[in-house]
Amino acid sequence: MSRDVTTYPMWIGGKPAMGSSNELIDSVDPATGKVIARFPAGNATDVDDAVAAARDAFPEWARMDPGARGRALDALADLIDDHAEELAFLDVLDNGSPIREMRNDAFAASAQLRYYAGLVLQLRGHTVPTGQGRLNYSIRQPWGLVGRIIPFNHPLMFAASKIAAPLAAGNAVLIKPSEFTSLSALRLAELSTAVLPPGVFNVVTGYGKEAGDALVAHPAVRRLAFIGSAETGRSILRRAAEVNVKHVSLELGGKNPLVVFPDANLDTVVDAAARGMNFTWQGQSCGSTSRLIAHQSVYDELVERLGARLEEMVSGQPSEESTDTGAIVSQPQLEKVLDYIRIGQEQGARLVAGGRRAEGTGLETGRFVRPTLFADVEPNSRLAQEEIFGPVLAAMPFYDYDEAIRIANDVQYGLTASVFTRDLETAHRFAEDVEAGYVWVNDVSRHTPGTPFGGFKNSGLGREEDIEELESYTQTKNVHIRFAQD
Repeated sequence: MSRDVTTYPMWIGGKPAMGSSNELIDSVDPATGKVIARFPAGNATDVDDAVAAARDAFPEWARMDPGARGRALDALADLIDDHAEELAFLDVLDNGSPIREMRNDAFAASAQLRYYAGLVLQLRGHTVPTGQGRLNYSIRQPWGLVGRIIPFNHPLMFAASKIAAPLAAGNAVLIKPSEFTSLSALRLAELSTAVLPPGVFNVVTGYGKEAGDALVAHPAVRRLAFIGSAETGRSILRRAAEVNVKHVSLELGGKNPLVVFPDANLDTVVDAAARGMNFTWQGQSCGSTSRLIAHQSVYDELVERLGARLEEMVSGQPSEESTDTGAIVSQPQLEKVLDYIRIGQEQGARLVAGGRRAEGTGLETGRFVRPTLFADVEPNSRLAQEEIFGPVLAAMPFYDYDEAIRIANDVQYGLTASVFTRDLETAHRFAEDVEAGYVWVNDVSRHTPGTPFGGFKNSGLGREEDIEELESYTQTKNVHIRFAQD
């Protein structure tokens, strides 16, 4: 084992912890294939320790003046802003996405912390008139300990932004980051010790089948949240229910439609289709508009122009400012993407752009795949039905509104959707008819602060990024008082 590779500890109870097993996981740079760091392979014992630390810290944090909790979140946001370049670079090394995208993630994370810091006084109950001599009111109280399992595609952004609401509500938090991208979460936990009481924010690293399962199954963790695949989300629901009744929220996969009507501005659509697919982080996003559904009158021109746009995108080292698309996060994910490209070709889809490993100096040893566009994809094919979570966009034509909405809805997912049209009636009709939790009209990928994000169908349970998320980290208690009688 090389001695010049940094080992990052877990953070439990405000202190570094190397884990009970002393086993380590290699962090591998997707762009080079080199081991860049190591961190502990946590297990059930480590989860027990973190739960104990969080339970010890919770009462004081919950009793704290809400304004003081808000100021602590603001202070954590300040630390992220101060260390944004360092944290973004950790994600570049760990995740493989371009530096400018990971830099944006850092600022998005601090903004979300500030948003919830400003909402701490909105956790209000209400009173109900009951007549003279009685008082009835409700209050909101935190769950106690919140467990969050976060994915690999936005390591820092999710580690920071997804603790904001539970902390603001007065909970202690334990997160388990992806075993592929844990470095920025660990550094964030270290930074947080300057502004958060010990035990309020804990990070246990490790594999899902060990550390993740222990967190889900821990009887003291009554509130869970997970971001990831639909399959894993269903497994978490089953596993949690085996232990006790838990409140579980899930943000899961998507096979999201971008629907183009014949009156749309194609210049706008070409740009939006490239952005909406999130090629700039290799298509590794549950919100990616990975199905392009265009009216047959504009379909051929749109496919041709979009294919040319994708061929212009620069695959390169994630640390370089000029890079448009970086490296796939892990070897299993790379193999999955390449397998779907093969499936698309075998099922008769027409390859318009990409469909191959990226070539060039310095890219040979990395997990680089060119932005890929398939045309003439059958709506019921695997390429159109299954989430790839990689840089593969499937295009297909439609002939009238009813066919467009049928294709858009005919998948198991319902996370996001986008429609392009100049007709107000069509836009509103589509927004109402499409089975998705977040809809854009003539736009893509933009998340407006304070708006609820979440999915229909197998894309999840619950909503995040607005006050509904904050309230979900509390339980409502009703109090009925009859005043003493003489």
